[in-house]
Amino acid sequence: MKILVTGNQGYIGPILGRHLRRVWPDAHLIGYDTGYFALSTTNAKVWPERVYDEQINGDVRDLPANVLEGVDGVVQLAAISNDPMGANFAEVTDQVNRGSAVRIARLAADAGVKHFVFASSCSVYGFAPGGARREEDSLNPQTAYARSKIDTENALAEMDLKGMITTSLRFATACGMSDRLRLDLVLNDFVAGAIASGKITVLSDGTPWRPLIDVRDMSRAIEWALTRDSAKGGQLLRINIGSDEWNYQVKDLANAVAAAVPGTTVSINTQAQPDTRSYKVDFALFRSLAPDHQPQITLARSIELLREGLAGMGFADAEFRSSPFMRLKMLQAHIEAGRLTPDLRWNEEFLERV
Repeated sequence: MKILVTGNQGYIGPILGRHLRRVWPDAHLIGYDTGYFALSTTNAKVWPERVYDEQINGDVRDLPANVLEGVDGVVQLAAISNDPMGANFAEVTDQVNRGSAVRIARLAADAGVKHFVFASSCSVYGFAPGGARREEDSLNPQTAYARSKIDTENALAEMDLKGMITTSLRFATACGMSDRLRLDLVLNDFVAGAIASGKITVLSDGTPWRPLIDVRDMSRAIEWALTRDSAKGGQLLRINIGSDEWNYQVKDLANAVAAAVPGTTVSINTQAQPDTRSYKVDFALFRSLAPDHQPQITLARSIELLREGLAGMGFADAEFRSSPFMRLKMLQAHIEAGRLTPDLRWNEEFLERV
């Protein structure tokens, strides 16, 4: 089996690479990444990409067709990956998240790739008061990031897939420890605050609902999507990925972290404007189609792994929300230093002088 993972040098890639190598020791794994965060390793003891057989450096917007030769499965992780980045780079978010995914899917279908896995998001539900949302329910995306995900799903549905089994995994909000840690994710943020300052600061009023999933369980779902038969969901499938037990209000996540890190206080901004990103999600379809690939990591275990990882790093930065652990801050630093252009392409003239 030959698998191409785009965006493999981000938050999910190191965990996914190790998972795929454990599951399929003889698989040929190819990583393709432009390297925005390649140097942002946190708790890594070795270069995370050593588990890949090939690592190709390149902008996903320009991925050459020949990279797909002989490939059995494509995992499209590459994305401008959260709401703040989408707000600052709306056009690039569309180019990367939708444009590159659709182009690569078309190239993959032409090359005879058997499975295409698109990392979508439950954020497409946006503001959804009431019951947990199922795949067929109406969507209400609130951000450029969320819109890019649903626009990609719709484009894939209109494409001639030429027999390629295509799965859009609508992931719950990611969390958990990784070799390339992000602290711009709600649970990770709370654990970092508890470790660094003994204080969790909730920027909202704490009432919004969020479904969460640990990066290790995201990898299990990707494994399933790379091998699923069309009898399990059809040639084209959009599916919520997570578990009903992981639907939490933000304030409950903060209190769970505070309980796990003794001495931590929780501050909630009760005067905050209502957060329009609030939704619960129904994961019954995922349970029925993939019973052997259900999430295994509990909230307590995810918090524990984050605690251990941050402690192992000697993490103590109370100002981490202004640090490179926030993906937007890293991109802005690249731009301010002249390493990246405003459209998030590497500045070749600058790099030639380095």
